[in-house]
Amino acid sequence: MSDRQGDTGQDASKSDSNSRTESVGRRHFVAAGAATALTTGLAGCGGVIGSSGEGENTVTMLLTPGTPADARRRYKPVQNLLNAEIDGATFEMTVPTDYSAILPALESEQAEIGMDDVTVLANPDKMDIYGSTVTGGSAFYFSLMVVPPEESEIGGPADVEGRTWAFADRLSTSGSIFALYALQEAGLDIGEAPKGDPVDFEGSWTDHDQALQRVAAGQADGATTWGGNGIPHLPEGTDVPDRVEENSSFLDTMGTETPEFKAVWWSFPIPKQPMYARRTWESDIKQEVGEVLRGSDKAQIEEHYPEDYNEDELPFTTLTDTSIEDYEPIIERMNAVGIEPGE
Repeated sequence: MSDRQGDTGQDASKSDSNSRTESVGRRHFVAAGAATALTTGLAGCGGVIGSSGEGENTVTMLLTPGTPADARRRYKPVQNLLNAEIDGATFEMTVPTDYSAILPALESEQAEIGMDDVTVLANPDKMDIYGSTVTGGSAFYFSLMVVPPEESEIGGPADVEGRTWAFADRLSTSGSIFALYALQEAGLDIGEAPKGDPVDFEGSWTDHDQALQRVAAGQADGATTWGGNGIPHLPEGTDVPDRVEENSSFLDTMGTETPEFKAVWWSFPIPKQPMYARRTWESDIKQEVGEVLRGSDKAQIEEHYPEDYNEDELPFTTLTDTSIEDYEPIIERMNAVGIEPGE
């Protein structure tokens, strides 16, 4: 990503520098972490998975943590594509319980492919990036903050002070890290979040879906999520910033989900999640996977829709070539909230 924009869409080179200097003691937190033992990773991924458990012709893809049934349904066309195009392997999907379970599964060779940015940013020397996902013609997505439609006192990050806020996974780029950075930039003390408790507000961390559910149930004043999850809950015709209008591939989903919320903050365009393979995976199939994913297009992926597939949920049509440098703005925000990628 070449333009360095702040979370309000403006130039942020100065504010980025300041927040790196003033971040709370640069609290050190290993993203894939020593705090999470290998056994935790195995449990989070649902037991014995991947090639080590089912024969070397099984390739296991670790999806983004969330609701397992929803994640598997969304990525089914990608799985079908790989199974149809690549001979000699069976591709399976597993949904980890959280982001900290991903690296142990890869390091123990129970999985071959991942598709989250947190693991790549924390371990760039252990992964080979295939590229960034593209849907709706865009390789970018957004983090947003939402509140109930009747809420009139929360108009942005500064107004979260003293409130109860729902986040996605603690290491989610769009559901936690970007929002915490915005809150910090607005002058709030985020304390030990995302690893621990914030100071100037109360926080809960679950997943994207549950974060919205907590707001709907009156258990939180607002929530942070990603555009593909939050935009369907905005009323049809909601005005959005120009950067969202130009880069979001989910605007046509407005008004398709209930309950309704209103957006009070949007991030700058974030590169969509990368797809990558563990570097220790030695197989001709590894290279072929990259060729198939980068060579795909919407027409081809449509051929692999399961019956009654909801196209609005499609997370992938092709990959665009990217490298670790494209994710530098994410690294900067991870550092600012006390996460040190690569330590």
